[in-house]
Amino acid sequence: MSLKGRALRLLSQREHSRFELERKLKPFEETPGELAEALDFLQAKDFINEQRVVESVVNSRSRKLGASRVRQELQAKGLPVEAIAEAVQEMRSTELERAREVWRKKFGEPPVDQAARAKQVRFLVSRGFAPEVVRKVVAGAEDF
Repeated sequence: MSLKGRALRLLSQREHSRFELERKLKPFEETPGELAEALDFLQAKDFINEQRVVESVVNSRSRKLGASRVRQELQAKGLPVEAIAEAVQEMRSTELERAREVWRKKFGEPPVDQAARAKQVRFLVSRGFAPEVVRKVVAGAEDF
């Protein structure tokens, strides 16, 4: 299978950044420059679109994860810093509501003691929510 064919097969499953495709297809490159040429062609035809990758990741992961964790995933995909910063900024505006929803689905009731509180805090922090948001969610758990 050609490099273009392999790339199109990967792109048919989900959006990939150019960096991801380079990493995945590098072992199949037979002559130097062949992979770059194939990816340039696909990018010119808009099969590879960095903005779509950002939107896809944000849409699929933001329901369960905080802005910090989504930023890490976007950086791992080798996306432009400006696009990542813009996406993270948009996510910050809804971070409290999303954290409350994640907390409600997982725990649903206020912590009964310090150990339960620590468990809830660790859970939300590991999901990438900002510490100040986590404090508000866990402290406000008594309101539920």
